[in-house]
This record gives sequence, structure tokens and C-alpha cells, in this order.
Amino acid sequence: MRKVTKAGLAAALGVVLAGCGSGGADSGGKSTVTLWMYPVIDDQAKNKAFWDKVEKDFEAKNATIDVKIDMQPWEGRQEKVSTALVAKKGFDLVVLGPDQIPQYAKQGTIAPVDDVVAAAKSSYLPNALSSLSMDGKLYGVPIYQTITAPIFNKKVFADAGITKMPTTWEEVKADAPKLAAKKIPIFMYTGAPEVSLNLSFYPILWSYGGTVFAPDGKTVAFNGSEGVQSLQLLLDLQKLGGLPANAATLTNVVEGSPLTQGKVGFYHAAANVSAMQLGTAIGAENVAVGLPIEGTKRVAFGIPGGLLLAKHAKNPEAAKKFMEYIASPEVASGLAQESGYFPARTDAKVSDSSPTLAEFQKSLEFAFPGDAHLKARQVMAALSPQIQAALQGKKDAKTALDDAAKEANTLLAGS
Repeated sequence: MRKVTKAGLAAALGVVLAGCGSGGADSGGKSTVTLWMYPVIDDQAKNKAFWDKVEKDFEAKNATIDVKIDMQPWEGRQEKVSTALVAKKGFDLVVLGPDQIPQYAKQGTIAPVDDVVAAAKSSYLPNALSSLSMDGKLYGVPIYQTITAPIFNKKVFADAGITKMPTTWEEVKADAPKLAAKKIPIFMYTGAPEVSLNLSFYPILWSYGGTVFAPDGKTVAFNGSEGVQSLQLLLDLQKLGGLPANAATLTNVVEGSPLTQGKVGFYHAAANVSAMQLGTAIGAENVAVGLPIEGTKRVAFGIPGGLLLAKHAKNPEAAKKFMEYIASPEVASGLAQESGYFPARTDAKVSDSSPTLAEFQKSLEFAFPGDAHLKARQVMAALSPQIQAALQGKKDAKTALDDAAKEANTLLAGS
């Protein structure tokens, strides 16, 4: 049975969950496995075609298993997944990132899946497996690996007399006035609260040696000297005309952004698909991909996408068989090819069809999955508005971060 829906949970989550069981057996006696998948493949038509084929090919080889791939939107993912796990309905498998695992592992709503990768464990990227593990147990089977890197509009820099793209934050500050003289901000900082800080503020913080949490995880550390230095960098750039006027509310969607419109110099945490979108807009010859911008070190946000198994799955063995199939070299290669990401295993090969793919691959050695913590997302929600307030001129860097830390530490105290 082939059924790839594209709705999401839409209006009434409870109604949808009530009508969408996970696992079980249909009238034909087949084991049903429901996967909540997300648009990792940006092109909708290619996304549907890819998962249609995955479903068809798997069912052809496994006649007793009925797979249902339910395409979900990125928006509201955390809330919907949490609700489904508590309700013990909605899906058997779901794709999540490393920072979401601690919460669900602690709750006991997801199951370890070490046995799924056991036979081919040496073929997986070690960092991908460790990122999806907690307390020595693997909770996610890696099916792709993301990496971010800076992407530059070379023409904007050339028009300002700059032929060498900046590689450090000090160089960014030094070049900012040259672009500002042309009324072009150098840096597309995306300060909208809905943007993950993993793709905005955190890479700057990490580059200066800072961390989100203290080593014991009981308090936050982002308001330390490294954090203040990172936020002050943004405020200094703002004064130099180096940030867009709407930086505090700008999202990180590259297509149609100031970057593709030639109105800003670079974005620091882009994926390969964004580089391709930029190339389509301004010409591939005008796009440069750099290594992570250095503060005191280079750090690139990059995570594996992991298939997680719900503890409530009624047919866990059938679900694991489907997990193993999606993570296989053949499917992983196809997913990487279509998505512009990288396989999470070394025996999955991708033809280098993208002119920027090789450049992104250079940043894999700097990949960091983020600061994992049970309340990572809640802390992010406390910090984002304070950074926005600083960008809007309402608070200085230290005050904004201290106010965020006070709220975040209250959250952590209640863990």
C-alpha cells in the first residue's frame, strides 16, 4: 500500500493523533509501520518521488510490512512529536536531531536501536553515532549528515574592492565598512526568534570557545565572556552598517533573501542546498563557499538526521527492518544526492554533481552537533528574544545575556 501524505497535523492535533495509529496490523494481516518524515529534500516534487520509490521498493522486498510515510512540515515539529509520544500514537518512526534525544530518552518514550546498526557499525561516521547516543545507548539511526559553512556573494565583495573573502570575525569587521560604503551589509545575521540559534548565534559563540551550558549542565554559560564577546561582535557590526536593518527579525531562508538579491555579503551557517539556490539567483560563478568563520577556532554546526523508534511501536521488529533499509548505502546515497547533504556512512557514495559539494565537505572535520541537554530547546527559547532585544537597541550585550541566563537557569533548576 503506497500512501505518502503531505498534510502534517494541521488544525486539531488531538483529532489527527486519535485517527492515526502507529503500528498494528491491517485487515490483510500485514504489520504497519508509520514514519513521520520531513522535507529534507527541498524540492517538493523530488521529495515525493524519492519517498514514493523508497516505500514501493521496500514493500516489494517485504510483503508482510505496510509502510506509511507521512510527510510533516518543519514548523512545530518539537511540539507535535512530543504530543504524539505522550499520546503513544501518530508514528512508529520519526526523524529528529541529536539535541532532541535527551528529552525523549529521559522520558522513556523512545527505544534504543543499537541492534539496527550492529552489523555495519564500522561503516557509520563515528560522530554521527555518538551524537545520537545517550548514556552509552544509540537512540537514532543516522540516515544523513548535515554540515554548514559560510556562503558568499563574491560580486558584492568585488564591487567593494575585496577579492579575498573574510575567514575570521576580525576580518569580517575590517571589511564591513567597505561594503557599507556601497550601502551593502556584510553579514546576513538571522535574528528572528523562530530561527534555531544553531544556525545564527551559537556558531559565533562556539567559534570564540563559548558553550551554551556549564560542564555539569545545571546552569548556562552563554553569558560568560565568550558570549558577551560574540553578541558584542554583532552589535559592533550593526554600528558599522554590517547587518541588515531587519536583522532582528530576519529568517534564514536563503531563497528570496537579501543574499540572493545582492543586498548582503554572506551568510555564515548555510547548507549546500542554500549555496545552490544562491548560484541559481546570482550565477554559480559568483558564489564562494568558505570554511567556518574563525573566532579563536573553527566550528561548523552539523548534525546527523536520526531515525528514532517510538517506545510504543506495536511492531518494533518491522520498524527496525525499515530503519535498516533507509540507512542502507543504496538509500542513503540517493537521499544525499537529492538533498544536497552527506551520507552518514562511508560506504554510501554520492556523485559530485554540485559545484559546491566538495567545498562543504571540507567543513565536515569541524562539525559540531550542538550542546546536547534535556532542556536545550527551552533554553534556546529563553535566549533568542534577548538577543533580538539587543539587536533592537533595547539592551546592551551583557544585560541581554544575563537576563536570558536568569530565565534559563530557573528552567534548569526545575529539571
